[in-house]
Amino acid sequence: MAARLLSSSIKNCVRSVCKLEECVQKLPKASLSASSVFYSPRVQKPAPDFKGTAVIDKQFKEIKLSDYQGKYLVLVFYPLDFTFVCPTEIIAFSDNADKFKQINAEVVAASIDSHFTHLAWVNTPRKTGGLGDLKIPLLSDLTKTISRDYDVLIHEAGIALRGLFIVDPKGILKHMSINDLPVGRSVEETLRLVQAFQFVEKHGEVCPADWHPDKPTIKPDPVKSKEYFGKVN
Repeated sequence: MAARLLSSSIKNCVRSVCKLEECVQKLPKASLSASSVFYSPRVQKPAPDFKGTAVIDKQFKEIKLSDYQGKYLVLVFYPLDFTFVCPTEIIAFSDNADKFKQINAEVVAASIDSHFTHLAWVNTPRKTGGLGDLKIPLLSDLTKTISRDYDVLIHEAGIALRGLFIVDPKGILKHMSINDLPVGRSVEETLRLVQAFQFVEKHGEVCPADWHPDKPTIKPDPVKSKEYFGKVN
């Protein structure tokens, strides 16, 4: 009797799993978010699509991931407007926006605040904790969809962790890192990473630790790589 009940239970479980797989296959790709069990952002895979309203030059404008096709995109998530670490990061990225543009890269900062709050923060002087004039877009993620899809949303608090994502010109995710709330990120390191990915793409050689432009790189070959190791050791 017990054996028959166990066999019946197993069959029911198998049917349920099969039905679940059928449902998942029928779902559109856009419905699979990073917060689900089915998908999370991964390096070497397409970056999650996004679109939303951003503040650009103190105006509201709709932007989307495909707007940056053909360029490197640095997507910077931060927790909230009118806070403490956040303005230091955003101002640093904005003040270096021209350096990113020179290497065919753009920076977009995003939080769960509304575009109206973004605008108010931009209109607040830097000396009082505001942003002042910015050279990068501030993207509104009021619905938290983008933060969820990039798997940086703190569900209990309803805000994003300090996630940083580098997307290549083909929309492929090349780098992802997430800081806890109290610690800001390095603009210099972000520039270095973009330059390194671009070098590898162009030359086919790989970049060692702490590599910077004009520094030696490594030929990914057991014999040819010794040329690099012979120079630095």
